[in-house]
Amino acid sequence: MAYQADANRYKKTNYRRCGNSGIKLPLISLGLWHNFGEIDDYENCRNILHTAFDNGITHFDLANNYGPPAGAAESTFGKIFKQDFKSYRDELIISSKAGYFMWDGPYGDWGSKKYLVASLDQSLKRMGLEYVDIFYHHRPDPETPLEETMTALDLIVRQGKALYVGISSYQPHEAKKAIDMLRQLGTPCLIVQPRYSMFDRWVEDGLLDVLEKEKVGCITFSSLAQGLLTNKYLKGIPEDSRIGRHLENGAITASQITDATISKVKQLNKIAENRNQSLAQMALAWVLKDERITSVILGASKAKQVTEGIEAAKNTNFNKEELHKIEFILRQ
Repeated sequence: MAYQADANRYKKTNYRRCGNSGIKLPLISLGLWHNFGEIDDYENCRNILHTAFDNGITHFDLANNYGPPAGAAESTFGKIFKQDFKSYRDELIISSKAGYFMWDGPYGDWGSKKYLVASLDQSLKRMGLEYVDIFYHHRPDPETPLEETMTALDLIVRQGKALYVGISSYQPHEAKKAIDMLRQLGTPCLIVQPRYSMFDRWVEDGLLDVLEKEKVGCITFSSLAQGLLTNKYLKGIPEDSRIGRHLENGAITASQITDATISKVKQLNKIAENRNQSLAQMALAWVLKDERITSVILGASKAKQVTEGIEAAKNTNFNKEELHKIEFILRQ
């Protein structure tokens, strides 16, 4: 049966402007880092994407190395796009990235113009797209001049292979240089993608200030700390978790689930209950309470997690007492 999107989808979520650009993003975006690889159930992948779009999530975030194996998430998305979303292309923001290892030899990693251009060509082929809406440099390259990497992003936009560009995992001083360079080239930096959660707050030490001053958007990843900021690990490690499935691939490892961390999680969970939210919902809302955050990327292994994430975005207000309690717990 052909997929037909929910007619009321745009009444179900809210959107924020991305910096000073013309683009608005949903408060919750769908990330395909995990759960869209070759080992994952195809119909479940379809269901997750349908549920997201049916609830007004217009932004799907990918990268060349997402899977497993690398490239698999884009291939899976490409099949589902062709099957279900082709007629909705102009309603979607589809992003991809390059910056991690993809193929052997000196041109399959990091940030050279050769690698970025070739990688995006491969990504477009896997997804069956003529262009992506946002293309990111995935991480800084200590050996390639920043001018070369930023010039490659500018070239990609001028070639029509991406509408906008962004950077991911850049430190504040690196981000400022990249933003200045892109502006001079005439292809402004639309958005920066950092890791940010209650347990990982490095962006508060300068990056958010840079983005506010430069009027650049911010979209966060790992805002649930790879599942730690959910109720998943309160009673041990479930078999269907990433750890239980032995899927590390940059995700959470068993060594991170310490007694001290679980103690914090349990205390935070009590605050969430008093807010009539799950811990995961409160963790997402806590990130979104800052207006400088355009959107939060949510990874989902079940469609239900998508709708729960959207509910989180409906209550992003915290009173002073809640914020004080959260801060006390996090600093223990």
